[in-house]
Amino acid sequence: MTGRAGPRRDRPSLSPAPGRTALAALGTVAILLLAGCGGTGAPGSDARAGGTGTGSALSGTVTVLAAASLTESFDAIKAGLEAAHPGLSVAVSYGSSATLVQQVNQGAPADVLALAGQAAAKPLDQSLVRSTELFASNSLEIAVPPSNPGKVTGLADLARTDLKVVLCETTVPCGKAAAATLARAEVEPHVVSREIDVKATLAKVSLGEADAAIVYRSDVVAAKGAVSGIPIPAKLNTTLHYPVIRLDDEPATRAFVAAVLSPAGRATLTTFGFGPP
Repeated sequence: MTGRAGPRRDRPSLSPAPGRTALAALGTVAILLLAGCGGTGAPGSDARAGGTGTGSALSGTVTVLAAASLTESFDAIKAGLEAAHPGLSVAVSYGSSATLVQQVNQGAPADVLALAGQAAAKPLDQSLVRSTELFASNSLEIAVPPSNPGKVTGLADLARTDLKVVLCETTVPCGKAAAATLARAEVEPHVVSREIDVKATLAKVSLGEADAAIVYRSDVVAAKGAVSGIPIPAKLNTTLHYPVIRLDDEPATRAFVAAVLSPAGRATLTTFGFGPP
């Protein structure tokens, strides 16, 4: 579907997900938004997508590369779109934004790229970009085990040598955001390990292998009680604005992006702790 990696074989159609009110609403909004997109992409695009060029008969596979922090929200959006279009499959791979951009630059097939923060998109080869839209924002929280054995109350505690603190690698957005926040707070944390992305960082806390970590608020919300969140004051916090980047003009690709940007899509993102763009 991307055109850069050659023709794509359509993956087998997925069965519609069980009906839920929120997901059904999401699919409906996606159809309405797609109908207003105004175009069907490059000549021959319908054949590559396996679609008909109409908003009600999408099929084929949309390949999405998304920041790890979007896992739960994009899984829900994917389910809603597939329920509305039984012939359409949305294949989502999650990981570090820096790694995903590198993969796309090296020719990895992708139709949509969704990143944790605008800065993460700077290294992306702009000749590959068809459109960019901001769709959500995220801020940081301190994650601790539910019982908070380290009795962490704020950023200053992270400097204590009796605490095991885990952060994201400094090369990925969650690591850069944490570094900026810690610098504003003038705190040198007692870091015992750095992880490749925010989900791996959060796992250290949820598994009881660390006393505290700095992660996104959305990850604390998505953990559903596996960790507790300690707010970081706004004057010290770092906010990231997430872009969704369309890499081709296929109707199915446009439909996925429209679903993310729709009121129902943004409501889903809000449910998982994201803020407005």
